[in-house]
Amino acid sequence: METAVICDTNIFIEIFRNNTDIEAVLVEIGIDNILVSDVVRAELFFGANNKRELNTIKKHLNSFTSLTINTEISKKALKLVETYCLSQKLNLPDALIAATAIFYNTALFTLNIKDFVYIPDLKLYLH
Repeated sequence: METAVICDTNIFIEIFRNNTDIEAVLVEIGIDNILVSDVVRAELFFGANNKRELNTIKKHLNSFTSLTINTEISKKALKLVETYCLSQKLNLPDALIAATAIFYNTALFTLNIKDFVYIPDLKLYLH
């Protein structure tokens, strides 16, 4: 696999749970091709149970290229929320993650395909 892929929060959660199936997919993608959005990073920090777990998450995520939120991503996410918050219950973190993938023209690897499948221009990584 030569293409960069943004991983959703649930992918990293599965890695922290030692899900070997997900680990195999990440190896297939190529560790150097794994990207993490600032939103995913923040969601994982928020889910930490203690300082030790937070430090472990931070250390693990430092292995991956981070994608920051910029003005264009913010505008796209707001448009996605406006368009899909009522019909699809799209929340702000998912909108920001989707907008980041669209902006950087990368696929999104998620276990919650139903949360994103309706978004035009968003490429999903299907393994």
